[in-house]
Amino acid sequence: MIEIKGLKKSFGKLEVLKNISLQIVSNESYALIGPNGCGKTTLIKSILGMVIPDYGDIILEKSSILNQFEYRKTIGYMPQIGHYPSNMTIGHIIDMVKEIRNTSEKIDEDLFFAFQLNKILNKKMSTLSGGTTQKVSAFLAFMFDPNLLILDEPTAGLDPISSEILKEKIITERNKGKTIIITSHILSELDEMISRLIYMQEGNILFDLSIDELKKETQEDKVSKAIAHILKKQHHVENY
Repeated sequence: MIEIKGLKKSFGKLEVLKNISLQIVSNESYALIGPNGCGKTTLIKSILGMVIPDYGDIILEKSSILNQFEYRKTIGYMPQIGHYPSNMTIGHIIDMVKEIRNTSEKIDEDLFFAFQLNKILNKKMSTLSGGTTQKVSAFLAFMFDPNLLILDEPTAGLDPISSEILKEKIITERNKGKTIIITSHILSELDEMISRLIYMQEGNILFDLSIDELKKETQEDKVSKAIAHILKKQHHVENY
């Protein structure tokens, strides 16, 4: 479980996270969504240790992660846009990550073969399309069978078939009891993959509901419609 306690972060005069408190429970699959600039990327980077909060704490499995790094071995992270050395091949990148990890853990090769990366190992990263780079990022995120997966816009740039392959993999890992956090602007693809939804707005948590609670409260059967229902209601209250 991840427990976020009173997290605050500012960049200059811009307050990005405003006293965020949140519990991310094991064995759940979360969507973390909200408009651009709402703070979700900063929150994710704080969990990853890429951003140091000004105030508050992040507890992972009963221990603070602040100023620590070993905990990152339990996380699989897929960035929205992966940046890799352009002169290295796909094979070199995979070997480099394995060497850095320096472990005898079993490798999860499901996406390696599903995306047919084995057939293009000698291709340099500079020659890859955005979609193929996404496939490499996806494989690397799942490669060490992590307990926690953080996937930032995971299907962005993927063709429809590859997108379905990745969604099926996410569902499979969720069903194994993994904790998964997904950010996405494509709300229609979330229905099958998530069990809970966190909506951020202007550095705050607007709501944190299970999908069942969300649909029951709004009487909508689609996540996208349910979110729109709540936001319209919120807008009406604010302008009343």
